[in-house]
Amino acid sequence: MATVPLCGDAEAGAEALAVFDDIRTKRQTDYVNNFWRALANDPALLAATWERLQRVMGPGALDPLMKELIYIAVSVANGCEYCVHSHTAAARAKGMTPQIHGELLAVIAMASQTNALATALQVPVDERFRA
Repeated sequence: MATVPLCGDAEAGAEALAVFDDIRTKRQTDYVNNFWRALANDPALLAATWERLQRVMGPGALDPLMKELIYIAVSVANGCEYCVHSHTAAARAKGMTPQIHGELLAVIAMASQTNALATALQVPVDERFRA
């Protein structure tokens, strides 16, 4: 259950509705998901988050599928069920196959295990690995 109301179009103010309209236009859909509807309780935060997301997830050196895979991995690590599901759907739409998904989950699990071992053992970083 959300800790804030999910703003429908009827409850959202003009600022939030403008962002909802931009989301609909740029995503070519009539659907505005619950994440944006929760953020609509703070229109300035909604607008800022939408703008930043477009910059970060937009064209760049990483291809769109890679960005979604990274988003899934971080969301798994942070335990964000919402983001895991929404970005898995987005990755599928960008070409993620069941094989890619399986490998991604295996890498996430392996990294989680080796991170935990390295942390528990307090393994010092090799000098040659330091940036």
